[in-house]
Amino acid sequence: MSINLKSQKIIKEWTDYNNHMNVAYYNLIFDIYGAEILMTKFKMGEHSAKTTKKSIMWVETHIVYNQEVKEGDEVDINLTFVDHDKKRVLYKMEMIHKEKKYLAAAIEVLALYVDLGQRKVAEFEDEKIKIMDEYIEKNKSGFNNKDLKFLSKLKK
Repeated sequence: MSINLKSQKIIKEWTDYNNHMNVAYYNLIFDIYGAEILMTKFKMGEHSAKTTKKSIMWVETHIVYNQEVKEGDEVDINLTFVDHDKKRVLYKMEMIHKEKKYLAAAIEVLALYVDLGQRKVAEFEDEKIKIMDEYIEKNKSGFNNKDLKFLSKLKK
């Protein structure tokens, strides 16, 4: 089971001369229509960056492209796993073709919590840990940690 974060239609500007979505836009979609929604739930998105000067920055990603998507296709961005330690958050998302239900791509992200004023890694505040822990507890029965590349990098 997974958690739907957002659905998004593929637009012409994201396609290339191969008549499918260009590789660069997979990251854009996963970032804007997946990660930003998740981080907003955790109070670490754009609002946090602007008001508290703390935010998340991707440090490692692993992306797999399974099947192409084309202009006009609609995809679901689904969360399949999330966990954290004191400074890192790890999550995996899938891009599923909405109509045909195939896995188009998947991304695993390891991100650091950063104090933007100092441009240094910071520890999550207790409030944010509580929000993440409650979210994980509520949804963990649907998470799948199989084949994660970065799970060992969390320092529990």
